[in-house]
Amino acid sequence: MTHEIDAGQRFKNEYEANRAKLIDGNAYDPAEEHDNCGVGMIVAIDGKARRSVVELGVEALKAVWHRGAVDADGKTGDGAGIHIEIPQDFFRAHIERQGVKTSDARLGVGMIFLPRNDLEGQERCRTIVETEILKMGYGVYGWRQVPIDSSVCGEKANASRPEIEQVIVQNTRNVDDDRFELDLYVIRRRIEKQALAENLVDFYICTLSCRSIIYKGMFLAEVLSIFYPDLTDERFVSTFAIYHQRYSTNTFPMWKLAQPFRTLAHNGEINTVRGNVNWMKSHETRMAHERFGQTVEDIKPVVQPGSDSAQMDNVFELLIRGGRELPMVKTMMMPQSWSYDDQTPKPVRNMYAYANAVMEAWDGPAAIACTDGNWVLAGMDRNGLRPCRYTITGDGLLVVGSETGMVKVDEVTVVEKGRVGPGQMIAVDMRQGRFYRDVEIKNWLANSRPFGDWTRNITVIDQLVKADAVPKPDLSRDELRRRMLTVGWTLEDLELILHPMVEDAKEAVGSMGDDTPIAVLSDKYRGLHHFFRQNFSQVTNPPIDSLRERRVMTLRTRLGNLGNILDEDETQCRMLQLESPVLTTAEFEAMRAYMGDTAVEIDCTFDPASGEFALRDALKRVQREAEDGVRGGAVHVILSDRAQGGGRAPIPMILAAGGVHTHLVRQQLRTFTSLNVRTAECLDVHFFAVLIGVGATTVNAYLAEEAIADRHARGLFGNMALKDCVERFRKAIDDGLLKVMSKMGISIISSYRGGYNFETVGLSRTLISEFFPGMTSRISGIGLVGIQKKVRDLHERAWREDVVALPVGGFYRFRKSGEAHFWEGELIHTLQAAVDSDSYGLYRKFSEACRKLPPINIRDLLDFKPGQKAISVDEVESITEIRKHLVAPGISLGALGPEAHETLAIAMNRIGAKSDSGEGGEDPARYKPRPNGDNASSAIKQVASGRFGVTAEYLTNCRELEIKVAQGAKPGEGGQLPGPKVTDLIARLRHSTPGVTLISPPPHHDIYSIEDLAQLIYDLKQINTTASVCVKLVARSGIGTIAAGVAKAKADAILISGHVGGTGASPQSSIKYAGLPWEMGLSETNQVLTLNRLRHRVKLRVDGGIRTGRDVVIAAMLGGDEFGIGTASLVAMGCIMVRQCHSNTCPVGVCTQDPKLRAKFEGSPEKIVNLFTFVAEEVREILASLGFKRLIDVIGRSDLLTQVLRGDETLDDLDLNPLLVQADPGEYPRYCTLEGRNEVPETLDEQMIRDAAPALEGGEKMQLAYNIRNVYRAIGTKLSSKITRKYGMTGLKPGQITVRLRGSAGQSLGAFAVQGLKLEVYGDANDYVGKGLSGGTIVVRPFTSSPLVSNANTIVGNTVLYGATAGRLFAAGQAAERFAVRNSGATAVVEGCGSNGCEYMTGGTVVILGAVGDNFAAGMTGGMGFVYDADGTLERHLNLENVIVQGVETAHWEGVLKELVEEHARETHSAHAQRILADWDREVVKFKQIVPKEMVARLAHPVRRADKRRGAGAGDD
Repeated sequence: MTHEIDAGQRFKNEYEANRAKLIDGNAYDPAEEHDNCGVGMIVAIDGKARRSVVELGVEALKAVWHRGAVDADGKTGDGAGIHIEIPQDFFRAHIERQGVKTSDARLGVGMIFLPRNDLEGQERCRTIVETEILKMGYGVYGWRQVPIDSSVCGEKANASRPEIEQVIVQNTRNVDDDRFELDLYVIRRRIEKQALAENLVDFYICTLSCRSIIYKGMFLAEVLSIFYPDLTDERFVSTFAIYHQRYSTNTFPMWKLAQPFRTLAHNGEINTVRGNVNWMKSHETRMAHERFGQTVEDIKPVVQPGSDSAQMDNVFELLIRGGRELPMVKTMMMPQSWSYDDQTPKPVRNMYAYANAVMEAWDGPAAIACTDGNWVLAGMDRNGLRPCRYTITGDGLLVVGSETGMVKVDEVTVVEKGRVGPGQMIAVDMRQGRFYRDVEIKNWLANSRPFGDWTRNITVIDQLVKADAVPKPDLSRDELRRRMLTVGWTLEDLELILHPMVEDAKEAVGSMGDDTPIAVLSDKYRGLHHFFRQNFSQVTNPPIDSLRERRVMTLRTRLGNLGNILDEDETQCRMLQLESPVLTTAEFEAMRAYMGDTAVEIDCTFDPASGEFALRDALKRVQREAEDGVRGGAVHVILSDRAQGGGRAPIPMILAAGGVHTHLVRQQLRTFTSLNVRTAECLDVHFFAVLIGVGATTVNAYLAEEAIADRHARGLFGNMALKDCVERFRKAIDDGLLKVMSKMGISIISSYRGGYNFETVGLSRTLISEFFPGMTSRISGIGLVGIQKKVRDLHERAWREDVVALPVGGFYRFRKSGEAHFWEGELIHTLQAAVDSDSYGLYRKFSEACRKLPPINIRDLLDFKPGQKAISVDEVESITEIRKHLVAPGISLGALGPEAHETLAIAMNRIGAKSDSGEGGEDPARYKPRPNGDNASSAIKQVASGRFGVTAEYLTNCRELEIKVAQGAKPGEGGQLPGPKVTDLIARLRHSTPGVTLISPPPHHDIYSIEDLAQLIYDLKQINTTASVCVKLVARSGIGTIAAGVAKAKADAILISGHVGGTGASPQSSIKYAGLPWEMGLSETNQVLTLNRLRHRVKLRVDGGIRTGRDVVIAAMLGGDEFGIGTASLVAMGCIMVRQCHSNTCPVGVCTQDPKLRAKFEGSPEKIVNLFTFVAEEVREILASLGFKRLIDVIGRSDLLTQVLRGDETLDDLDLNPLLVQADPGEYPRYCTLEGRNEVPETLDEQMIRDAAPALEGGEKMQLAYNIRNVYRAIGTKLSSKITRKYGMTGLKPGQITVRLRGSAGQSLGAFAVQGLKLEVYGDANDYVGKGLSGGTIVVRPFTSSPLVSNANTIVGNTVLYGATAGRLFAAGQAAERFAVRNSGATAVVEGCGSNGCEYMTGGTVVILGAVGDNFAAGMTGGMGFVYDADGTLERHLNLENVIVQGVETAHWEGVLKELVEEHARETHSAHAQRILADWDREVVKFKQIVPKEMVARLAHPVRRADKRRGAGAGDD
């Protein structure tokens, strides 16, 4: 044990030193650490404490071990804990054993972590605690040392373990429990502030309460009651137990971050936390309540440093202690989606409108279990992005958890099995002993206050400002052109960005990535918005589909003076409201007139000739005028640069808006006013997003509107009215804003506003801290002086007498006079000539020409340190060895033509390297070598969000499986393959219909969190028992901590993709402004993995614009093991970068499905082999010059790099040190030493495979039976792998191996199950049932003895049949959210489903014998659906964009439906199905048939009677 502690202490010391080094070097930000978890609660509905509640809480925690992560020592967990009522008798007995008599009043108990190795610090902490308790007038009975068993802790957990003690507080004031609890809250805040002032950083109060106590720590969930023997004491009784298992991306154990927190346990990620924290600071100045009185100052600041969950808990606790009931707090902080939901009752809508007026929602995926001492509640975020199942038992317990089956219950007496859906909550009022369902509790809350009367004070000004909103341009053409020049616009901006937004009412689309310099390296003018890179979600939280899931998103904008968040009255609703922050000029002027003297208008221009600090002085003036205006009573601030002209230059509006927002926040004035912007600069979606992200309330892009009017006057928009042109521009911006928000998983613009959801690249850190505090800026750069010079130069050119025309541009497409592009004609020609002629000399000419280009990438500022002793090239490892480090990255068959796709695979297999299939599937004919020996099977098979072609056979025919979480060209977004590119081959591979559009969702619907990713990795390692698993991420700030979580999830490789990549179609704002250069992502990932001692366990791969051997060696020094060469491979096959991949018109046949164009393809495997050979040879030469024999010898050696360029003279400092700083790897190497793969625990399949040997070896028919629990995951997957490898996916007859299971099946039941396997579950199942189902049959039914009515209860979890391609599912009960998402071939019958059912479905048949949730059939372009619509409400829940709905009109389809209902009844013995069949002729008319519009004319059997067929495709649009 001593050895363990020594090793753990050594790691702790090294970790803290490494961490400090990275933070000091601006290489690491602890705020980017994430966690996801398993959560749940047990509640006695009658409100009476029971011993069984505590016991079951401990048992449940043991059943979610797989949702946490474990350190290499096997004992250190990421955190686990339980929150229960204080067992008053237990603590009284303890006090009385000391000879002290207790009173009848409740005791208060504090659970406290003290610094274990600092005895003086411990005593100081105890003194602070006792002093504050006594100062408030309460007494201290004494301290209790909490018994623990530290032997169950790992070495790291023990090294950081605190001293754990309890302080017992006497209610000497004899106040009621409510007052006592409130005072203990204030006492705790006073103690925390005092401890912080004295820098007692290892001091933490878990709870200080008279009602409840938390036991938690950094151990494995299953040892909670061993570590804390208190929990085994029979006197530990409770009405509730809230439990939590944490999965953190950080491996260093921090005891205080274990959950539960004081009010809640949270499984999720708050995407808006930065904005929420900023807004809470602003709310504090007005915060007051009679309950707090003068002590309100003691609780500020409300939000303390910590995780997003801890910070949300801070605000929950404030609102609870401020007198609000817990359900109302949940309603305010985590509202359901209501803006576009006309089914929500009016009183409930009024309540949400009130909540929206009071404070900003904390938006992001969340399942919470929480308590205020009176209520216990479970709630869900508006999107339903976490599982939350519940059971009500016969003995009056409510069991809630991330999974069903966590607690063993008597199925014979179970009363109800349900789920908490999107935006819903369930609760128990322990005072009344009453259980509330979602509708009951919301109705009760809505009627508890006159919210309808209060919300009448909200003035909705949309109609007012739009009544006469006719565009009236007022700039002459000459002045318009000069203003455009002043803000840096080009003809390209107007033609390629502005024009498509008007013409198509959509954001402009591009392709082939971005090969221009990042803004700080460009010698052309770039607006300030170019320095801001959009943040996006990956792994720890999902992005949202802003097109198909628009109902959960809102741009609704409030303007004016926000009230005291602790009040509860009508004054909080006295404000203005708009449906969008984007205003046309006429609307803005109408709004300005309405505001009258309640607004202050500030000129945002300056005299560029007034000295070196003119811009800084102007910004200070703007901030001062805004402050003076607000203090003078203005409730609206307007920033405008319309006064620009010959003598006045515009202040960059991002600086002005960010500067005013930040200044008002610092002065605690921001909530008193709205911040409205009129700017000439704003043209594209990204600029709008940045303005709102740094604090703007509304934006009017008046110059863009003037430009539209000018083009309209010249007839460039045909017969379209000018008002329509402006409206279409606004729609494109609105939709684009939703997309930018949705990438972050943010639904609500009020929570996005001021949230700084960007990373800057190349803005000085001084400028960032002054104007955008808290925004990440790893690479410093230009400051105010440099910006002023660029603005002055532009202004001077624009207002010269001889100015004639706008420059042509060149940012989006190569122009000789424009922005530098890497892939210009001469370089393309040189590389193609080199690979055509097998000339290494020509390749060297290409490589040298690359070096002579102006700096485009960050690596162009780096070079190898001189002074290394060279060796002979002959001593360096061979070309063959080096080529094994090279990869052809994932480009789908769909983006590429078949010839190009196969060429890459053949070439890479020839040289023993790997090519990546991309996300489009692969023809099984390619899995076997061809007669000439060529192997066209991609060694890496990609699994992307669309799951196209992902079958058991596909997954078993590879050496590596790659999970594509995000794409370099458009991280956080999905995609579409247009119908014309869906050929017969592609449709066959993707299990869809030729000519019908295919949609890839933005997120993987089975990766909403890090533990979900761990589950998918587990599933893939079951279906392919030898392949390694790689996870593809896109470079962004915080990627290092995400990668640490991925490594802990048992990934074998992590791919860091740069922002430049991508061949397919993507919005221009994504191509240009999302993601980071791979140099930044790779270096951070390597640093953080090294910091956490994980680097040696995982390979790091990198891609994104790598072209030469020099690029490869630099990437290796920054931490890469393997290197993807993508675009250069396409160029080698003939690509000439015309950037029209998205239009299916590639002139050289590389990126097209058009047979005529494909015939022009001239690529060959030999050309690809030549390219990779040349790159490897150049690597050898560089290694020799540096004195190294192997490539692995330079991996992670950033000390061999030096910065050689620092940009131009306008930059404050372009410092690349954050990329080069090194973490100490300790005793481990700096590169991956993994042999084989990181294995995962076995599941029931290992036993099943042994038992099914006669079937697997001899083809016998077999029946097996087992009892199961929720910890048995992916049942049937490994068995399906064995079947597929021996018999293929269809080699066995259906049902040849039948497995009967009793209990609750864990996640991924029957994932990728193939024909021949039948799984029958008696009980229920969790998420991902039938994921990737490939022909197997799954039946889930309640126990025979269960009293449950099947169609009224939930039996399977979320995301059932995701990506299924074949097979059958019958479930006698409801499915949860996202049932049959991306189903492309399976047949299923269930008895109801949650929201987003049949989303993105492209094939298969689904029958739902019950109600469906909202947004049913969104993005459904194939397959067929039938819904039993007994109450006639189905159409309210349908998304009709892609489907028509009708009765079952033809005998053929009625026959299909009836056969499936009959089969369902046979398989599940469903009484509900039998009742429908018994009265079929009456019941069949209640069914609705859901048919994709694109399929109506393609179906072999018509869906309508002959007399109705004529208009079948259009009449129901």
